[in-house]
Amino acid sequence: MSNLDAATEAIASHLHPTASYNLADHALPTGKEEIWRFTPLEPLRPVLEGASADAELAWSGELPEQVSHAELSKEDVVAAGAQAPFDRVAAVALDHAAQSARIDIPAGLEVADPIVIDAVGRGGTVYGRTLVNVGAGASVTLVLRHRGLANYGELTNIVVGDGARLNFVSVQDWDDGAVHAGQHSILIGKDARVKSVTASLGGKLIRLMETAKYAGTGGELEQFGVYFADAGQHSEHRLFVDHNLPNTVSNVDYRGALQGEGANAVWIGDVLIRKVAQNISTYESNKNLLLTDGCRAESVPNLEIETGDIQGAGHSSTTGRFDDEQLFYLRSRGIPEAEARRLVVHGFFADIIRRIGVPEVEQRLLAVLEKELDAVGLPAANNEEN
Repeated sequence: MSNLDAATEAIASHLHPTASYNLADHALPTGKEEIWRFTPLEPLRPVLEGASADAELAWSGELPEQVSHAELSKEDVVAAGAQAPFDRVAAVALDHAAQSARIDIPAGLEVADPIVIDAVGRGGTVYGRTLVNVGAGASVTLVLRHRGLANYGELTNIVVGDGARLNFVSVQDWDDGAVHAGQHSILIGKDARVKSVTASLGGKLIRLMETAKYAGTGGELEQFGVYFADAGQHSEHRLFVDHNLPNTVSNVDYRGALQGEGANAVWIGDVLIRKVAQNISTYESNKNLLLTDGCRAESVPNLEIETGDIQGAGHSSTTGRFDDEQLFYLRSRGIPEAEARRLVVHGFFADIIRRIGVPEVEQRLLAVLEKELDAVGLPAANNEEN
């Protein structure tokens, strides 16, 4: 079987189409398809139609001396056995990316400080194609931050070698009006440990398909996310964890807050446990906090189980306003209601943010959270630390 045939093998999931490297296999969506029915398509037209890119992102960041960087062709993606696109945006990015990067982290390399890469948009339509290879036994934290203004479509693949350790942080901190859609896919090697954190804070529309599968037994995935949608913003995260091998583990926890008229968030979580995936353990959770009237959250957790020989599998989803018990507890100790509500929101996100492990990113997210809470009219407590 060729690499192309292997990568486009049908995924037996009701919620995801068959992945394919061929753009012709990904028709323009009408909005009636299962994977597009929650998405406002009009803002995505620039990256859906496959028009030539008319701009570039300004990339910056320093790589350790031992880490190599090179241009990346479509053929390189296929040869690496990386995940093929599941939707049209990712397929267009694979074919039309004027900007591409292949980052190779050597086997056994331990990088103490985070590798931080900034991608700044300056308007226009941009496509990106990225492949990160983490060598066997390596240990690294990689932070990819998106800022500025652009219509951005991307395909990012990360291949994690056997026994490696990866902390991957993706931050979408766009200006108002930006559109960002694409696919982040992680292939987890034997006994590898991966922590993935996604934070989506700005832009007009963000739509990310985040997939993970295993290249060896014993792989473990922790996948966390935070998002904040304001009036008129659409934030969508579609997760797919493919337990295609036995003795693998996944834990997913995404949390979002919404405020303002027309704020919309979509979270689709899907875990597929194949017949061969015996003795696996998985759990997925999504929580949404509605701070004002006029906003809407869609949360759809799914488990597709083809074998009963597993350690455990579960999911949960909650969407609602402030926790009355928490508010009562705080107010009973003399904290005014508005300050109590602010503290509840802080606690809601803090458990995820503190897992990032990159102080600079954590502080930025907390600063954005403060700004959003100011906008909704929740004052800071007098004794609250900055």
